[in-house]
Amino acid sequence: MLLIFLSVVLIYTASSLYLANALVKQSSISKGLLLGVLGIGLILHGCLLYPQIITTDGLNFNLYNTLNLTGLFFLLFYVLFGLYRPILSLGILAVPSALIGVSLGYIGDATYEPIEQLGINLQVHILLSFAAYCVLLMAAVQGLLLRLQIRELKHKTIHRFWVSRLPSLQSMESLLFDMILMGFVILSIALGLGFGATYDIMTQHIAHKMVFSVLSWLLYGVLITGHYRYGWRGKRAATFAIYGFALLAIGFVGSKAVMELFIQ
Repeated sequence: MLLIFLSVVLIYTASSLYLANALVKQSSISKGLLLGVLGIGLILHGCLLYPQIITTDGLNFNLYNTLNLTGLFFLLFYVLFGLYRPILSLGILAVPSALIGVSLGYIGDATYEPIEQLGINLQVHILLSFAAYCVLLMAAVQGLLLRLQIRELKHKTIHRFWVSRLPSLQSMESLLFDMILMGFVILSIALGLGFGATYDIMTQHIAHKMVFSVLSWLLYGVLITGHYRYGWRGKRAATFAIYGFALLAIGFVGSKAVMELFIQ
C-alpha cells in the first residue's frame, strides 16, 4: 500500500505543479497528458481507499476516510467534465484537494464504529448521497467563482484576475449547469433509494435530514426548470447553486450534530 500511496502523491504533486506553472505563465495545458495521468492517479487512489471504507465490519466513514473520498470525488468529476469542457485550469483546485485527501486518509487514524447490517440499497444510498454532496459542493464553488467573474466584468476592473485566469464566462456557466444537472440526478436516485430503504424516519431521527435534502432537491429542480424554460443563468443561477448546497449541507451536517449532541 505504501508504494501505491507514494505513486498517487507523486502523480498529484506533479500535476499540481504543472497546472500552477501553466497558469502563472498563461501557457497551454496538454489535455490528453493531464487527464491521462490523472486517470491513472484516480485508479490507484480508488485501490488505496476501497479497503479503508469497505471493511469486513461494515462501511467505515471516519473523518479521514470522508476527506479522502471527498478529494477522490472532486478529482473524478473534474476529469469527467474536463473530457468535454475547456476547464483544465480548474484542476488547480481539484488536484490539490485530492492530494490533501489521500494524504490525510493514509496518514490519519480516527476511531469509528463501522456502519453494520445495511442492505445493498441503503449502502448505495449512502455512497450516492456522498457523491451528490461532493458534486453539488463543486457547483457551489463554481457559482462563487462565476459571481466573481461577473463582478469583474460588470465593474470593468482593470486587473481582471478571475476573468484572465479562469475559463471563459460561457464555459464556466455551462460547467455550472453540468454540475447541477449531474448532482440533481444523483441526488434524486439517492433520495429514492433512501425513502425505499428507510422504513421509520421518525424513530431513526433522520426526519430533519430528509426535509432539508428534499428542500435542496426542490430548489435545484426549480433552477433547472427555470434555466431550460425561462433562460435563467448568470448571477441568479450561481445564487441558486450556493443556496441549494447550503440546504443540503444543513441536512448532512445538522443531522450528524443532532445525532451526536442531542440524541443519546
